Amino acid sequence: MATNFVKPGDTLTLQNSAAGVTAGVGVLIGQLFGVALTTAAQNVDFEMATKGVFTLAKVASLAVAVGDVLYWKPDTFNVNKTSSGQKEIGYAVSATGSGSGEVTVDVLLTINTRASVAA
Repeated sequence: MATNFVKPGDTLTLQNSAAGVTAGVGVLIGQLFGVALTTAAQNVDFEMATKGVFTLAKVASLAVAVGDVLYWKPDTFNVNKTSSGQKEIGYAVSATGSGSGEVTVDVLLTINTRASVAA
């Protein structure tokens, strides 16, 4: 094994200096997105998953189909399908309607696992 290997990267221990984090809620630090696995106050270490499928809050009026590209809206802590000014985080793996009762969607996190392609 390489002597410079640190860890697989499925989970990271980080510190969010911007605000506290809540377990189960998406977190965007710079360009790194994940889901907090632990709740922590500002400037306290927490665990964040960068891979996997998570049920996340969505814009209630948004209909989502399996395979839709989803983006993180950090000011409201939910996902939507608007790319402008948002951070792409992955793909929908569940379909949801636009009714007020449907406020979550299952998301496959992919943004942190894709290889960069030079244009």
